[in-house]
Amino acid sequence: MSSPHLRSPLSRRGFLLASAGASAALGLTALPTHAAHEPRPFGRYGSPAARRTPGTLYVDPHGRGDFTTVQAAVNAAEGSGRTLVLAPGVYRETVTVDATRTEMTWIGAAGDPRAVVIVYDNAAGTPKPGGGTHGTTGSATTTIRADGFTAHRITFANDWLRADHPDITGTQAVALKVMGDRSAFHHCRFLGHQDTLYADTTALNVFARQYFSHCYAEGDVDFVFGRATAVFEHCHFRTLDRTDLAGAPYGFVFAPSTAGANPRGYLVTRSRITSEAPDAYYKLARPWVPSSDPTARPSLVVRDSWLGTGFDAVAPYTNMSNAFPWQDQRFAEYRNLGPGARVTVPENRPQLTDEQAESATRAAYLGDWRPYD
Repeated sequence: MSSPHLRSPLSRRGFLLASAGASAALGLTALPTHAAHEPRPFGRYGSPAARRTPGTLYVDPHGRGDFTTVQAAVNAAEGSGRTLVLAPGVYRETVTVDATRTEMTWIGAAGDPRAVVIVYDNAAGTPKPGGGTHGTTGSATTTIRADGFTAHRITFANDWLRADHPDITGTQAVALKVMGDRSAFHHCRFLGHQDTLYADTTALNVFARQYFSHCYAEGDVDFVFGRATAVFEHCHFRTLDRTDLAGAPYGFVFAPSTAGANPRGYLVTRSRITSEAPDAYYKLARPWVPSSDPTARPSLVVRDSWLGTGFDAVAPYTNMSNAFPWQDQRFAEYRNLGPGARVTVPENRPQLTDEQAESATRAAYLGDWRPYD
């Protein structure tokens, strides 16, 4: 994975394998790498000897918790309302939370999402041991099917790299797939390349609500995608540079696939969208109308946000399929700033009216669910 300072495609993988320290690609200050010797790996969240609540389980890759892997702790956390506290470390595994484990909370004990990393390296085209390939959904490092899931200060990553697998054409590699209603992520990071963050639902007729607050997501192709009703507030989206392509476009930030019956798809508000790539090499979004739902009408509103120079301000939207033109979908902006937000061709930049903007709010999208209180 590339960055302005580290051009080797292995730079972020090296970071993830070596420690839960900082990624140079994010311009973050390095964290201490002595987690194995930390006397209080769970910080202020208790310990197996002094549990925060009877339903709290502790995970530590160095063996000082109840479990050394996240999946083992999930398997033990049956029922509803369980909490997992994750000590600093790199958890190289795939994790699935099934639909029965509702109202679950994961807490990164370090207070810094860079210190707790859940990562694996499957892609859609990666062969499965029993035959076939994983597909996009199966590539996910972490899959959340349960309602009421909350995560605090954790990094979800997929470090599969195209450069390592030139024979694989299915290059979608999901860091997190979340499908449950009332799913909230606070101060989390989502690292990958293609299809990094899959904000989706369990079924076509389910309108799952999701909330991402003060989060960071990076990638290159459709790296925030799916059919959920999702609000991204105070988030930072960053597109990666690419050395495998000769010219623009390098990729697309958003690819919503909102069901036609759902009045609300993705809302991005008070956020930043920046790029490592040359000016205008990225599109802001394209609509995904999947074969499983040809009646989908993708919905995206980007408002009160800052768009950098990496985006094609003249034509920020494009088609994924010419059979479903982006102009027929529900894309709009409102009061954005920055060089990528300049409107030079008005027909290419649909804008909400002030009246329409009154219903494009966090409260309108999330209804009676208030994860931000």
